[in-house]
Amino acid sequence: MLSALRSPRRLKTEVLAGLVVALALIPEAIAFSIIAGVDPRVGLFASFTMAVSIAFLGGRPAMITAATGAIALVIAPVAREYGLDYFIATVILAGVFQVAFGVLGVAKLMRFIPRSVMVGFVNALAILIFTSQLPHLLGVPAMVYPMVAVGLLVMVLLPKLTTIVPAPLVAIVLLTGAAIVFTLNVPNVGDEGELPSSLPSLFFPDVPLNLETLSIIAPYALAMALVGLLESLMTAKLVDDITDSHSNKTREGWAQGTANIITGFFGGMGGCAMVGQTMINVKSAGARTRISTFLAGVFLLILVVGLGDVVALVPMAALAAVMIMVSVGTMDWHSLHPNTLKMMPRSETVVMGATVVVTVATHNLAYGVIVGVLTAMVAFARRVAHLTTVEKVAEADTDHDGAVDTRVYRVTGELFFASSNDLVYQFDYVDDPRNVIIDLTAADIWDASTVATLDAIRHKYEAKGKNVTIVGLDGASAERHDRLTGQLAGAH
Repeated sequence: MLSALRSPRRLKTEVLAGLVVALALIPEAIAFSIIAGVDPRVGLFASFTMAVSIAFLGGRPAMITAATGAIALVIAPVAREYGLDYFIATVILAGVFQVAFGVLGVAKLMRFIPRSVMVGFVNALAILIFTSQLPHLLGVPAMVYPMVAVGLLVMVLLPKLTTIVPAPLVAIVLLTGAAIVFTLNVPNVGDEGELPSSLPSLFFPDVPLNLETLSIIAPYALAMALVGLLESLMTAKLVDDITDSHSNKTREGWAQGTANIITGFFGGMGGCAMVGQTMINVKSAGARTRISTFLAGVFLLILVVGLGDVVALVPMAALAAVMIMVSVGTMDWHSLHPNTLKMMPRSETVVMGATVVVTVATHNLAYGVIVGVLTAMVAFARRVAHLTTVEKVAEADTDHDGAVDTRVYRVTGELFFASSNDLVYQFDYVDDPRNVIIDLTAADIWDASTVATLDAIRHKYEAKGKNVTIVGLDGASAERHDRLTGQLAGAH
C-alpha cells in the first residue's frame, strides 16, 4: 500500500477503481435491503462500514466487502417476524460467530475445496451476476437497450486505446450525461429507493439479553456466519488466483466477523465479500491494494449523502452494462470448451455441474459449494474404492499327504468404508485350505469399517474350522487394527 501511495499512476488506478465500485454498490445495496425487508439506508450504511472496516482488518487486499444478497436472504425472516432490533442483534451475533470461527482456524478447511468446485463457483457466479441484471433489461423502455449496447462497446473498445481511465467509469459518466442532456426517460438509481441524507450513527438494538432472544436469533446468526464466511473465503481464493498472490484466510475470517459487529452497531445489515464488485475492482479497474476498498466505502458515503441528487440520475442501463461485462469476464470459458470437457474426467465435470446447478437454483453460492464438495467426496471415494484388489498368490506349505495346507491372499489399495465393504466377498471360505494368510503389505487401513470387515472375514473362516493370519501391517495401519480388532459390535 505504501508503494501505491508513492506511485501516482498506481494511486490513480486505486482511486478510480474505488469510485467505480462505489457507483456499482449503490443499487445493489438498495436491492439487498429490499430483499431483507429493511430500509435502503440499512444496506447502504452496511456497505460503507463493511468496506471501510475490512480495508484495515481484512486479509485479502483489494477485495470488496459490503451488503450482499446471500446474507439478505438468510436473515430476512428475522426482520419480517421480529423487527429491526432483532435483525441488527442477529448481525452482531453472526459477527461474533465469525470471529470465533476465524480464531479456531476454520479458514484452513479451504484446502479441502477441489478445483472443480472452484471452477463451478466461478461459472455459477458469472451466471448469477448476469441474471441479476435481467430485471433492468426486461419490461423496460426501448431506449435502455441501445444504452446498454453503447456501454458494452465503450468497455470493449476503450481499453484497446487507453487504460488511463477505467472503461466502466467512462461508460457510466457517458451514459449518465446522455440521459441528462437528452432527458431520456429510462430507469435510474433514484428509482431503486430513497438515498439517505445523514451520516450513520451508533445503534444499540433494543432486545432483551436473555436465552429467549438467543434462541430466536442464534440459528439465523449461525447460518449468516457460515454463508458469509464461505462466500468471503471463496472470493479471497479467487482473487488470489487472479492476482497470483497469497492472502491470509484466517485473518480474513475473523476480520469479516469484526466488520459485521461494527456494522451492526452502526445499524447496518451486515454482509460479506461481494464477488461481482470485487471483480470490477480487481479485473476491470486493475486495483490491487486496500486503498481501493477503503475509498469504495468513502466514495459510497459521499455519493449517497452529499451527492445523492446527482447519483440518483445515473441510469440503471449503465450499471447493468458494467455488470454484464463483469459476468463475461468472470466466466471460465476454457472450462466449457468441448475439448476441455472431453479431456476432463467425467466425475470432475459432474462436480462442476452440480456446483453450478445448485448455486443458480438457490441463488446461494454457499449451498452450491457445499453440494459440490460433497459430490467431489463421493466421486473420490468411489474412484479410490475401485482401486482396491484382492488376488490369490501361489499356495504355500503342504500337509504330510501332499495337499495344499496354506493359501495366501494379497490385498492392494486403500481400505476404508467404501472399498472394504466388498472385501468380505473376495475370499473362498468353502474351498480354501486350513490355513489362510491375508497379506496387507500393499494396503493401508484408514477406518473402523475396515477393521470390522477383517474381523468378519476371520470369523467366517473360523466358523468353518480354518485359521486366518493377517500380515504386512505397519505404522498407523497396524496400530489402528490392533486397537480396534475384536472391539467392534457387528464384526461377528
